[in-house]
Amino acid sequence: MSVRNNDNLVKYPKLLVAAIVLGVVLNPLNTTMITVALPAIQHEFQLTAHDISLLISSYFIVSAIFLPLAGKFSDHYGRKKIFLSGLILVSISSLLAPLSPNLMFLIGMRTIQAIGTSALFPAGIGIVRSYIDKNQNRVIATLAVFSTTSAALGPTISGLLIQYAGWSVIFYVNFPIIITSAIFALVCIPKDSSMASQPFKWDLLGIILFGTLLSCWMMFFQSLENGFNVGMLVLSILTSLLFYYYEKKKKEPFLNVVFLAKNPKISLVYIQFILVTLVFFSLILSMPTYLQNVIMLDSKSAGIMLLSISLFAMLMTPIATRWIEKVGFRIPLMFGAIVGILGVGLLFAFNHTSDLLWVFTVLSIIGISNGALSIGTQNSLYSIVSKEQSGISSGLLQTSRFIGNILASSLYGVMFASGVNDANKNAISFVLLIVSCLIIPAILFITKRDKG
Repeated sequence: MSVRNNDNLVKYPKLLVAAIVLGVVLNPLNTTMITVALPAIQHEFQLTAHDISLLISSYFIVSAIFLPLAGKFSDHYGRKKIFLSGLILVSISSLLAPLSPNLMFLIGMRTIQAIGTSALFPAGIGIVRSYIDKNQNRVIATLAVFSTTSAALGPTISGLLIQYAGWSVIFYVNFPIIITSAIFALVCIPKDSSMASQPFKWDLLGIILFGTLLSCWMMFFQSLENGFNVGMLVLSILTSLLFYYYEKKKKEPFLNVVFLAKNPKISLVYIQFILVTLVFFSLILSMPTYLQNVIMLDSKSAGIMLLSISLFAMLMTPIATRWIEKVGFRIPLMFGAIVGILGVGLLFAFNHTSDLLWVFTVLSIIGISNGALSIGTQNSLYSIVSKEQSGISSGLLQTSRFIGNILASSLYGVMFASGVNDANKNAISFVLLIVSCLIIPAILFITKRDKG
């Protein structure tokens, strides 16, 4: 692995990459670890399904906003500084969150955690681009794989630990990762070179509009519980249009909407990733609650059941990667989409009386689909964009992931508002079946010139 820095030498390049990997996994890991803890948190604070949806979606909205913003911070102030600052914020939130006396304090700590973890991915990508020459795109893609894999493992890890130490353990488990990443970063990442002398240019209105449009759409989807809210839909559309036209005219926009408009194929990759994430996280979010409240499993057993999705997604990832290298993107992606439709369809075939092995099997099929679709979608993006575009493209990919998460948390809040039961599980499954079918035309368009 060849490297470069101010002295044309990074002393421990593998440890540098390890530092970035450990930092990058904190965001997706904390995104999903909380899912198994939700029943315990809901019981302790006497929360409704709407409260739980707010707890989850607030983390996603903050992450979606700060991912691109942190990228700009790291370019301006220094990537090592922003990376280490992110680790510090995650440490503070992980220490104080278990002491939360109420929901609002817990949301506040999760907000700090979201800001901190969001700084790590774009700063890490910038560090890799600055100091890793050989196989740079492969290293960036590897970070994306670790990000997806850690998200899949989150429920299993938290389920095993919560059984013995309560829900607060999902925050304490961050410390070994934070400490190791910080040590490697301090030792291996070169000191930031002198940054730009000009002050940072804040696109405050763009940031506000983006946060507002995400919140409006979230509230619209959550309001579907009580019927179709035309006023909220109109407000969401108007806010989105206002954001687009405002950012389009900015020389240094918060989000480069011109880049997306000029690259429809890339934009469709992001839409496809939103759909894939929506299916994946809807199940990661709803299944622990369903398994504990309907099938009556404890948190440990629920976490082991969720291992079905994560384990088979992990196993499928290297298989799909090699398959793509041999035949191109279309066939592996179509395989993932068709298997996903089958898996989501089979969600209708189990209920509270079903054998656990059957439930495990159905979730495993969905895991296979997610493994193929996630790595295929991410690698298809890196095959389209130029090296110069990889930074902004990877940041937008993570933003699209959180948009999918926001939609999933909204779906959870709407469908389980009247209670967690087989009927509402089937209602979620029906929506996810439609979403799974929509992935196919996206794949066909993205890969229409793919020789594979």
